[in-house]
Amino acid sequence: MEAVEGMQAPGFSLKDETGQTVSLNNFAGENYVVLYFYPKDMTPGCTTQACDFRDASADFSELNAVILGVSADSADQHTKFISKHGLPFSLLVDEDHEVSEAYGVWKEKNMYGKTFMGIERSTFLIDPTGTIIKEWRKVKVADHIKEVLETLKAVSNQ
Repeated sequence: MEAVEGMQAPGFSLKDETGQTVSLNNFAGENYVVLYFYPKDMTPGCTTQACDFRDASADFSELNAVILGVSADSADQHTKFISKHGLPFSLLVDEDHEVSEAYGVWKEKNMYGKTFMGIERSTFLIDPTGTIIKEWRKVKVADHIKEVLETLKAVSNQ
């Protein structure tokens, strides 16, 4: 079963780039969580997406939202990615793809005639009660962050 709008977001505890454990529960009752899954650090689409979130991070903060990126990359890779691009948010390590599977974003992919398993670029907006209020799957990077921000503005003003 994959995570869908209206359901409780699957809980998780993952290490961030510094080795600290970050849990969805850390934000319960306090913050909206923008949980975005991406295929790989340092690749063109993922870099653009991360930098778009970076550039809009103050806007998300003003709306009481925390941004968390998730990929199967190691903490070392995340650290390099963060420092190279000045990312002001945590990237979580899902090397065994347990959380990616819980959210239904670990999918069979095809590239250059090869089939492999990997993360399908997806974003989930989770409210302070832990409910998924919006999901975006098969995300196209262009204008995605603007759409997430507009949705957050709409729900946080209710």
